[in-house]
Amino acid sequence: MPPQPTPSSPRPIRVVLVEDHDMVAEAIGMALDQAADMEVVARSRSIASALADTRRCRPDVVVLDRRLPDGDGITAIGRLGEAAHTRVLVLTGEATAAVVTRVIEAGGAGLVLKSSRLDELEAAVRQVAAGEVVVGQGLLGGVLDRLTGRVRGAGATLTPRERETLLLLAEGVGTREIGERLGVAYNTARNHVQRVLEKLGARSKLEAVAIARREGLLD
Repeated sequence: MPPQPTPSSPRPIRVVLVEDHDMVAEAIGMALDQAADMEVVARSRSIASALADTRRCRPDVVVLDRRLPDGDGITAIGRLGEAAHTRVLVLTGEATAAVVTRVIEAGGAGLVLKSSRLDELEAAVRQVAAGEVVVGQGLLGGVLDRLTGRVRGAGATLTPRERETLLLLAEGVGTREIGERLGVAYNTARNHVQRVLEKLGARSKLEAVAIARREGLLD
């Protein structure tokens, strides 16, 4: 049974955990619940359920897996923050300056690697709940360069629809199927693909995906 705060203790940090892999979610949930100053109030498996749980539970912190069944978690940061004025800490398997910059620009409060120890995740949740931003020291310089405009990421000008197109290209989806999945005409889908290639400076769909992975747009 997790430790219970004493009557004089401050209210525990309320956490919504968004992770679709059961074993990972169970380990993280148990670790956070065992901390006397934290309480996991909901566990979500998708962006859609995370938005619903965040509105319902109004947590202090959302711990958000980046790769979810219904999309890239980073794209949901703004909506989660608006749903309950909560702060969002992103979990990811790999971090680059480009990825961290996307998290910060989307309104996130930081990023933690899945390879981190559970006590490091706990510490990051406390920092985020206290209003701090969590960024690994080794990435901070690159993030600051991008945020101040000294380095402009290849995907900085992609529109939301173009990002959707890029994600579909990374799945190996052809132009015709992209149109069907996005609900647009073939010519419109072809234009989206062409703009993605132009903005990433790519000469082919394969090169566009390679550039996007390097820039952290797909990791």
